[in-house]
Amino acid sequence: MKIGILGSGLMGGKLGRLWAACGHEVCFSYARSTAKLEALAREAGASCGTVAETVAGAEVLLLAVHWSRVTDVLDQAGDLAGKLVLNCCVPLNESDTELVVGTTSSGAEELATMRPGARWVSCFNTTPSESFRPVFARKGQRPAPQVLTYGDDAQAKAVAGELIRDIGFEPLDTGGLRNARFVEPFAMATVELAYVQPGGAALTYRFEKLDG
Repeated sequence: MKIGILGSGLMGGKLGRLWAACGHEVCFSYARSTAKLEALAREAGASCGTVAETVAGAEVLLLAVHWSRVTDVLDQAGDLAGKLVLNCCVPLNESDTELVVGTTSSGAEELATMRPGARWVSCFNTTPSESFRPVFARKGQRPAPQVLTYGDDAQAKAVAGELIRDIGFEPLDTGGLRNARFVEPFAMATVELAYVQPGGAALTYRFEKLDG
């Protein structure tokens, strides 16, 4: 699958590397410097390019930028009509301490309003990036940790599920984009568990329904 990464920091860089290791054709874009982007692509055995080039050549896109950069990257990306876009952004302020959208709307819904022609699926935004490589190393072991996934396009969610399983997680469907109003705040709980409480940041989780 041809995967374009819009934002090549912690989330985009780590997921892109692992998808490339799975044999996907990955193109990185939107980094602080061209040198950083080129180094990342070389390391991953992938390619890099401008945002417009990446969008044009991709079957699936991953939007992985800080909320403050969303408008800029979308301006460079164009209208995204018909594009399947995985969103791992959380609508945080500059200091990453507070949600700037919530309760009556959500970051996912705001993105869908900005680019209504895109096929949006949110995933990985409640999962610390430090968990990606350890989970990938254990891929195939059961039970697999879960990734909360939500969107209004069932077919797009199915594709997202395949890519989630490639990393070693299991997708957990949490409904439509509107449910982002409740899922995105859960990211703040995972921040507390991963980065504030002891034990390290490679946090995973799994929800189970009990019989009886």
